[in-house]
Amino acid sequence: MASQGRRGPRAPQAPQREISAWRPRVPGVVEVFHAHYTEYAYPMHVHDAWTLLIVDDGAVRYDLDRHEHGTPHDTVSLLPPHVPHNGSPVTEHGFRKRVLYLDLSRLDESLIGPAVDGPDLVDPVLRYRVGQLHTALGHPGDELEAESRLTLIAERLRGRLSPRLTAEPPRPDRPLAHRLRELLDERLEQGIALDEASRLVHAHPAHLVRAFSGAYGIAPHQYLMSRRVDRARRLLLDGGKPAEVATATGFYDQSHLTRHFKRLVGVTPGSYRASSR
Repeated sequence: MASQGRRGPRAPQAPQREISAWRPRVPGVVEVFHAHYTEYAYPMHVHDAWTLLIVDDGAVRYDLDRHEHGTPHDTVSLLPPHVPHNGSPVTEHGFRKRVLYLDLSRLDESLIGPAVDGPDLVDPVLRYRVGQLHTALGHPGDELEAESRLTLIAERLRGRLSPRLTAEPPRPDRPLAHRLRELLDERLEQGIALDEASRLVHAHPAHLVRAFSGAYGIAPHQYLMSRRVDRARRLLLDGGKPAEVATATGFYDQSHLTRHFKRLVGVTPGSYRASSR
């Protein structure tokens, strides 16, 4: 007689293959790709874009230029275009990854050789910033934030891959910061892309972001959203409906307004409007 409570062998779990992919409205980003795989392994293949990869759970083993590499915690992997590589999970639990495919406008071909020699960068700060970028890319309407974060990430990647030259510490550039603030104020509703702002004020995008943050203690995208929320507060107190206010103040939609409004004010636009006397 079989004993009570004895169980047979556990049935094998079905392989997991969950993905999401989209193309954001951010210059230089070819594709955003999020995936959860267990048993799937990539064969050797190439891309015509840079592959910027972070792994949130598990680990990936891959071959690049006939050398084996991996993705431990806090690692950012940068695989160059036109160089074959593969990929497979290290354990049966698979991996979760977030990938950005970037064109050569963000990282040029001169970095391909250094990336082949050292594709895995152990850099917790860089890893955190790439995660922040993915969050921004997941929210339509936050393109200025995404573009600003990507600009600084690309600058850090270039610094890690190319020989460093002794550089003077950056000097404050308040006139440049003031010109960008004027642009943001003028384009409060329609917004402005970082590349366009850089052309108008004749400054490199990374220098522009650093100059503004250094002068005002806040990033350009944070300044823009703060101004929009302030204007939304006035319109809500005048009796405007949240959906109409979102459109009038430059937000992508009502949920976009709600997310930033609640983060800055602590309550939803609807609750704020209802509190008006």
